[in-house]
Amino acid sequence: MLLELGAFGIKNNTISLVVDLVILFLVVMWLALVYWTYADARRRIADPLLVGCATAASLFPFVGTIVYMIVRPPEYLDDVRERELEMQAAEARLAELGYHLCPHCDYEVEKEFLRCPNCLRKLKDPCKACGKPLDPAWKICPFCETEVGTITASPRRARRRRDTPSEYPVAGTTAGETSTPSGS
Repeated sequence: MLLELGAFGIKNNTISLVVDLVILFLVVMWLALVYWTYADARRRIADPLLVGCATAASLFPFVGTIVYMIVRPPEYLDDVRERELEMQAAEARLAELGYHLCPHCDYEVEKEFLRCPNCLRKLKDPCKACGKPLDPAWKICPFCETEVGTITASPRRARRRRDTPSEYPVAGTTAGETSTPSGS
């Protein structure tokens, strides 16, 4: 007497074969989804730990892959890099054409502007000799050939302290007292 073991207690060979094939198909689909999740996560996520977490989540049959599909990044890493390179190339082309933006507020400014007309921040320093705008990387002014940083402002005169008491009292003192700068 042979004992026939069938899935779910089914004794009919035909139905048992169909059930076994369906189970085999579901297991193969589940393993394919685990691999697909791993491969897709590697193309979309830069962090290997998150790739591992996405793959581990897909080990929950079918539900893990569906959850991954909901929360996965919308773009492939290659597409993100390509878009960033295109943006840099477009910005470089615009800079060559004379289209400049304020680095602080992204307002359109001209190459000769010393200050942004929108946010009033300083963009460039003027040449001390001719007053034309200087790029911070320049060593000399290309307009007047003055070395950058050689012309210094006229030295300020030192303020002289009064040795005699002031005719007018400082707040908090009487007319005969003198105030000292140290506050004592």
